[in-house]
Amino acid sequence: MSDTLAHLWGIIENRRLYPKEGSYTVSLFRKGVGEIAKKVGEEAVEVVVAALHESDERLVYETADLVYHVMVLLSAQGLSWEDVEAELRRRFDMGREELP
Repeated sequence: MSDTLAHLWGIIENRRLYPKEGSYTVSLFRKGVGEIAKKVGEEAVEVVVAALHESDERLVYETADLVYHVMVLLSAQGLSWEDVEAELRRRFDMGREELP
């Protein structure tokens, strides 16, 4: 995991374990998995719209939002970013994807 993602994951987990009033992340956890999942869907749509109709900068911005919300969803489900990385490694190890 990159330092940036590790730092973000640490913040998300800290907010889940030690809620801080006024935190957007805490507000998501309090809304529950269903609402977090809806937010992930909204962010995914925004990524698609940005890719098709907006600037590269907007695509990067929306992708960052999506990654953040996916990480919150994983945390709320008791999963981790490492679980996602392990799945990606498993897929690579199975020869499904070759690096150039």
